[in-house]
Order: sequence, then structure tokens, then C-alpha cells
Amino acid sequence: MDTEPLVKRAAKRGTVTLTLNRPQAFNALSEGMLSALQRELDALLADQSLRVVVLAAEGRVFCAGHDLKEMRAQPALEYYRRLFAQCSRVMLALRRLPVPVIARVQGIATAAGCQLVAQCDLAVASSEARFAVSGVNLGLFCSTPGVPLARNVARKQAFEMLVTGEFIDAATALARGLVNRVVEPRALDAEVDRLVAGIAAKPRIAIAMGKELFYRQVELGLEPAYEAAGEAMACNMMDAAALEGVQAFIEKRAPRWA
Repeated sequence: MDTEPLVKRAAKRGTVTLTLNRPQAFNALSEGMLSALQRELDALLADQSLRVVVLAAEGRVFCAGHDLKEMRAQPALEYYRRLFAQCSRVMLALRRLPVPVIARVQGIATAAGCQLVAQCDLAVASSEARFAVSGVNLGLFCSTPGVPLARNVARKQAFEMLVTGEFIDAATALARGLVNRVVEPRALDAEVDRLVAGIAAKPRIAIAMGKELFYRQVELGLEPAYEAAGEAMACNMMDAAALEGVQAFIEKRAPRWA
């Protein structure tokens, strides 16, 4: 019996790496995989030392989407409703974490796997990675992957991906805004580490407040977005970290954050 966890967890100096661990099934998001990922994300909410989460995957495929064999075995509307609701809860849990989540994409990310990349706050991809929302090729429009996809890339580009199911390469994903950085495979971990270090050097409270406001304001109209952002900045300015940072700037020295 396989005793390997579906999601592996490794922690190092405020960074937690969650690794999808079904390489033999191309890291498909089975019910078990979704449950394991949900448990890990829920546990991280209480970790006050957490600064960054990295979402990675074993094998040559980042994530091939939902487990189609599992889905086909239970053709019932209520089952499918529960499954997609379960997946949506995982995606929303990524959003609710008070720290940035970085997707480390070493290979193919398709359908709900592409959704996972789009839902992460940041993404670093290998030049060998490829992306698609290819459910339409099977007669299943990738409606839920389309939610974060359309919030990452331009509408016409997102819709083209959804209606054709065609793959895009890493360079195209970078140009369209689906990922932040693309590097050669051998440089992937070093590039992720550089991004992590740049984030971890900043005050946790500022990042947490900023992440919450960033996503909230993009769903608002212009005027309420400015109101929400102004309130967030005023509250942020009252925090000790911001006061110290501004004072350090005035005194021309490095800030002394705890």
C-alpha cells in the first residue's frame, strides 16, 4: 500500500513548500488530493511565522487537472456539484492566506492545473512548461478554470484558450501575464528562491494587508476601490513596521524590523 502523502510539506525559515505528489497520475486533483491540499492550507492560516508559500509538484507534469477516471466513475449531478465546490474551496483558500503563494511550474499545467497556477498570487515557470484549459476538447468547457484565468490575462486571450483548448508555451504565458518569470529548468529553484527572498524581506503585516486589499479592490468600481485603498493605507501607516520604515527612510538608514 502506498504510504506517500498526496501533498508533501516542507518548511524552511518562514517558507512552506507544498508539493503535489501524484506524479504517476500527473498530479491530477482527485478528491483525496483536494482534501489533502485543503488540510494543508487550513493549517497554514494559523502559522504566524509564515511568510511565503510555494506550490510545487513532483514529476514532469505540474497538474493535469481533475481526475477524469474518478469523475467518470460517478456520473451524478450532485456528485459533480460537490466536487467542483470542493475544488473552489481550495482555490479560495489560496486567496485567503495572508501571505503570497508562488506556483513553481516545472511542466504541463492544464484545465484545473492551469486554474491552480492562475489562482496563485505569483508564478515562476520553467521554459519547458506549457499551459492550457483544454476541457473543451473533451466536451467539458473549463468554466471554473476560466474564473482566475480571466482575472490574469486579457479577456480575448482567455476566451481563446477556453474555446480552443490549445496549449501555450511558457514564453506566451509570460507575455500574457499568466506567469511572472520564466527560466531554464536548471534555474527554476534559484529563481523561486530569489522571489521568496524579496518578499520575505518585507514586513509580514504590510504584505498581508496589501494582499487582502489588492484582490478586494479589483472587484470594485473605481471610486469605492480608491476608498478601500485609502483606508487600507491609513491603517497600514499606523502599524509599527510602516512607522519604522518611514522613519528609517527619513534618517537614511536600513529599517529595523523585528
